[in-house]
Amino acid sequence: MKNYVILLAGGIGKRMGTDIPKQFLQVKGKPVIVYTIENFQRNPAIEKIVVVCVKEWMEELKTIVKDYNLTKVEWIIEGGKTGHDSIRNGVFFLKDKVTEEDYVIVHDAVRPILPQKAIDEVLRVAHERGNASSCIACHPPIVIMDDSISGTKDVERDKIILTASPQAFHYPLALRCYEQAEKENYHDSTFTSSLLIHCSERVFFAKGTTCNIKITTKEDLALFEALLSMPEESLYC
Repeated sequence: MKNYVILLAGGIGKRMGTDIPKQFLQVKGKPVIVYTIENFQRNPAIEKIVVVCVKEWMEELKTIVKDYNLTKVEWIIEGGKTGHDSIRNGVFFLKDKVTEEDYVIVHDAVRPILPQKAIDEVLRVAHERGNASSCIACHPPIVIMDDSISGTKDVERDKIILTASPQAFHYPLALRCYEQAEKENYHDSTFTSSLLIHCSERVFFAKGTTCNIKITTKEDLALFEALLSMPEESLYC
């Protein structure tokens, strides 16, 4: 049994307002994507990584991988038009490279704060249950909108959980769901866990961390830089 990573780096980051995709922006002299890959690079449970990359930056990524000695990055392939398509590309690419005993982690390249314990936990649950999604409790109150400016119903927070990457899956399960999606011409899932639910599968939860932010805006970049100064043990508790 081996564990592989599909790292999603196919976005162009329009909301960031830069010409450089956000995963390639520099923070303290190092691209965001390097921080993310290094989390998997140093985890002994991870075998190899396939990066699904925006086409125009594939050559740049090859240079980065070499410069930072990211030896677990075995493959760099082209991303799709959507997140769903990029994950599908990664899952299908691995078809003749993994066995039926293997597992795959799907993670966003723009989620660079990923403690080792979070990786270990999502793998532990996936190995026991077949799949796992990193999750955190929902603390803010949620109101269902009646229109764009008001609402009259709230949601019971103890029935809500927030999911994010990393998500881990027994590879045959992920492959089966994406093959079913292709047959049904279904492309609406952003997360593989959403696709599993579409395919009538039960999704299992692994403890995540609120520090696992997704870098989308310049404010997120500033928060990421601040989190870099914190010891890892304080990022997952």
